[in-house]
Formats: sequence, structure tokens, C-alpha cells
Amino acid sequence: MTSTLSIATWNINSVRLRLPIVEQFLGSHAPDVLCLQETKCPDGSFPASAFRKLGYEHVAMNGQKGYHGVAIVSKIPFAQEERREFCAKGDARHLAVTLDVPGLPVRLHDFYVPAGGDEPDPAINDKFAHKLAFLDELKAWLGSGAAETPSVVVGDLNIAPLVDDVWSHKALIKVVSHTPIETEAFEAIREGGAWIDVMRRAIPVPEKIYTWWSYRAADWSAADKGRRLDHVWASPHFEDRLAGVEVLRAARGWERPSDHVPVIARFRI
Repeated sequence: MTSTLSIATWNINSVRLRLPIVEQFLGSHAPDVLCLQETKCPDGSFPASAFRKLGYEHVAMNGQKGYHGVAIVSKIPFAQEERREFCAKGDARHLAVTLDVPGLPVRLHDFYVPAGGDEPDPAINDKFAHKLAFLDELKAWLGSGAAETPSVVVGDLNIAPLVDDVWSHKALIKVVSHTPIETEAFEAIREGGAWIDVMRRAIPVPEKIYTWWSYRAADWSAADKGRRLDHVWASPHFEDRLAGVEVLRAARGWERPSDHVPVIARFRI
């Protein structure tokens, strides 16, 4: 009998502030694993007990006070936790675990890539320079050959790589997250690591996919100026195991929402 592994990713923009909608999501959609970004709390303040009450007994985190932070909560046991530092900055932007899936242990990476600030010029914008350096390190690690073991990469990668990943390619071509230097680096990592773009395999171009809508819009849904900043990649081991993707647009309209919405990917195991 074939079963399904469901992995969700969500930039929650403060896990403690938005815990009620995380609980709402887990109650209604119940993925096997939830990867969070921008948790914005040190490990000692992470609300692990709330997740365990909902059946997510296995909790790993890499947090820091007020900024960044990633966490993985799971119904499936895991081992071999790893926290990788990028650019020697001490930022909490990566966490990996090995999910103990029977017959198919899965290495799961959760990333929060730097946003990059407003000006897409590394000479005058240190934040953008940091983002490009982060991508260089990521390419050297995960973009230099296919993963040897079944692996999945999720997270807020802060780049909308394709024309159909943004509301207007023309309007955003010089805006951070969709500039050519970023999108080319992004695709070089994905292609160099032979990663499957799971979302685009399930929802091919030219259909638009958005996972983020700015807080600045008076009516985010009516304006619909979105971008696909959140991603799911899978190693070639999953080529024949992809079982679908769900982008929970409705979550952007929940009470006190994040500006990102959950994405759920499902794999046959």
C-alpha cells in the first residue's frame, strides 16, 4: 500500500505572535511535518509544548531573539539535526533533520534566505551583498551535484525566479527578489543540484503562483500583487513520487496573518 508524506513550509513572521493561526492550520490541514521561517525567538522561548499538544512531538529549532529563526515540527521522528551558518554572521537561517520515514529516510532542509534590502546593488547595499554571498555558499553546498540521499529543501528563499512567479515581470525586473542576478543564481543552484522544482512540476507555467503579498496593499487580494518567494525542491529520488502541491492562499486573509502563506507538498512513499 502506498502512503503519502506531507511537508508544509511557512514563513510565519513571529511564531509566538501568530501561534493561533499556526494551530488553526495544523488543525485543518495536519501535514506530517511543518517547517517554519522567521520564528523570531530564541530556542528557549519557542512554544514547543503547543505543538506537542497537537501531535507534533518532534521539535527542532534554530532561533535567535527578534530576528530570523527556523524550526521544524513533526509527527515523524527525526535524527541527525544540523544547523549550518552562512557568511560567518551567526544568523539562524538553516536547519536540517533526517526524517525517519520507513524505507525512505528523508534529509529535510529548512532555509530562510536573506531578503536583500531595497537596492539591488551590492556596492551600496550591504544587505544585497549578503544575499548574493549567501547564494554563493548555498551553490557550493547544495548546487554542485545531485544529493546522494533522498532530500527535500523548503523555505522562504526570497527569490521569485520565473516570469510567472510575480504579478508583473516588467514592473519587478529591477526589484530585489526578481532581479536577473538573483534569479540566475537561484536557477544555477537548483539545476546544479539537479533539484526538482516541486511547485512548478505540480503547477506548470504559465499559471501564476504567489506565496507572498505585501502588508502595504490596502486590499492584498484585490490588488493581487504577489510573488512566489517560498519554495519546495526535491532530489531526483522523488522523480516518481510527487503527489501534489497546495498553496493555501486563504491564509493570507486570516486574523493577524503573516505576509506569506503555507505551501504543502505531498510525496508518495
